[in-house]
Amino acid sequence: MEFRYLGNSGLKISEITYGNWLTHGSQVENDVATQCVRAALDEGISTFDTADVYANTKAETVLGEALKGERRESLEIFTKVYWPTGPGGKNDTGLSRKHVMESINGSLQRLQTDYVDLYQAHRFDTETPLEETMQAFADVVRQGKALYIGVSEWTADQIRQGVALSKELGFQLISSQPQYSMLWRVIEEEVVPTSRELGVSQIVWSPIAQGVLTGKYKPGQELPAGSRATDEKGGGAKMISRFMNDDTLARVQDLQPVADEVGLSMAQLAVAWVLQNDNVAAALVGASRPEQVSENVKAAGVTIPAELMAKIDDVLGDLPVTDPGKTAEGAPKQRVA
Repeated sequence: MEFRYLGNSGLKISEITYGNWLTHGSQVENDVATQCVRAALDEGISTFDTADVYANTKAETVLGEALKGERRESLEIFTKVYWPTGPGGKNDTGLSRKHVMESINGSLQRLQTDYVDLYQAHRFDTETPLEETMQAFADVVRQGKALYIGVSEWTADQIRQGVALSKELGFQLISSQPQYSMLWRVIEEEVVPTSRELGVSQIVWSPIAQGVLTGKYKPGQELPAGSRATDEKGGGAKMISRFMNDDTLARVQDLQPVADEVGLSMAQLAVAWVLQNDNVAAALVGASRPEQVSENVKAAGVTIPAELMAKIDDVLGDLPVTDPGKTAEGAPKQRVA
């Protein structure tokens, strides 16, 4: 395993970070989830990412149980706040001081820890003054409940405002967690340059494009049973639908020779590709089986030669989504209750 600094801080994290969105507490039985976490630890992964909204708090509970007994100082545990949790009352959502302060306490209890290494604003809250949110985060840090603060799916301007306020309030906003893959490159034009300037790293989710970049989905063929694309209940099918067209699937198949040339599986190539971006501190990978963790870890420390990076661009052509406006377009315009 390789380790990278997170933003302009002294915190090192594993460049393959284990995330439990769409798996723990919902798609995967608890004992299998624990096996996946143990596999991650065995492979040298020390960084674990979750959120209070995943499976409506159950994912945090499962992760806390799975990590019980591990030396806390050897782990980096991340979680997030914004989306509705619990019964979904009027203050059970957003980034108000009330919700932030109550949510961190709930997360710590479920994770069975005194602090998280990184506490992230899961989206930007248009209905709460940013000053109120950042003051709440400052207090969470001063109380020792979180060491650092991050954000997820914020625009470049929002990140700039957040970093400015964090400096005024005396804490560090060091990370951004956006979607990023060969097929979804909306952060490259604005978020990445702004983050580089401000000392913020990316922790990217869905580097394999919800499984599309594994190559298992073939154009014109039936969907594999039990795959993300068939998950109507858990929301996986909705998330992956943007990529499920024959043109995209056909071009992904054309990446196989590139993967072969560098000696990687298609999934490993996808993870290694995002890690070539020097502003990316970690790629988030999930798993429904322990062996998936072991396979994904093989992307750590890999350097894809420049000529193969160019070949990937040639194969995909104008297929990748690059419009930086997609970050704001996909953000909630008001709190979701």
